[in-house]
Amino acid sequence: MRIVLFSLVALLAACTPSVTLPDPGVVIAPGAVATLGAVAPDFTLGATDGQVHTLSETRGQLVVLEWFNPDCPFIQETHGGGALETRPGSLAAEGVRWITINSNAPGTTGSDPGQNAAAADRYDLPGPVWMDPTGAVGRAYGASTTPHLFVLNAEGVLIYVGAPDNAPLGQLSGGESRTDYLDEALRAAKAGTAPTTPRTKAWGCTVKYGA
Repeated sequence: MRIVLFSLVALLAACTPSVTLPDPGVVIAPGAVATLGAVAPDFTLGATDGQVHTLSETRGQLVVLEWFNPDCPFIQETHGGGALETRPGSLAAEGVRWITINSNAPGTTGSDPGQNAAAADRYDLPGPVWMDPTGAVGRAYGASTTPHLFVLNAEGVLIYVGAPDNAPLGQLSGGESRTDYLDEALRAAKAGTAPTTPRTKAWGCTVKYGA
């Protein structure tokens, strides 16, 4: 049994790419706070593709920011067969920019850049995972869980904050029917209106911020 476990650990390590994050410089302006109905604060992060990326590069596109942790069972369910299994790719094909962000502090679960790069491939995400090891961006946006979604319209205005839907781990409470909050927000953005429900309660694993 011990040999099998050692072999499994070695196999997993071999399948996890080594990723060195570039220095993004100033990550986000001091005191920046994301506010519904206002232009979302710009930020710059190093990503698992070894490049530095900036939110302002997406201006003119609809944008979905998703806080991400590959070790989180809610992420594994939503991307591995649940509500977000095909959504990032299908939306990217429509011109929507889907950005996954990991704000877990170094050394905490799911914080390794190589692990996140492997997860991006496994879930066929349309881009690299942007890494926020200081937690500065996550805190500025108020990201509390994985997944936690933020939708920006083409003008960069934050129009939705919350959960993908009302079915954590694919489960509904009582006699509820499923409500796709993300779809509602994107339809509103395309129509140039505000979503009927601009904020919902996020569910998932707690973001593991550092001290």
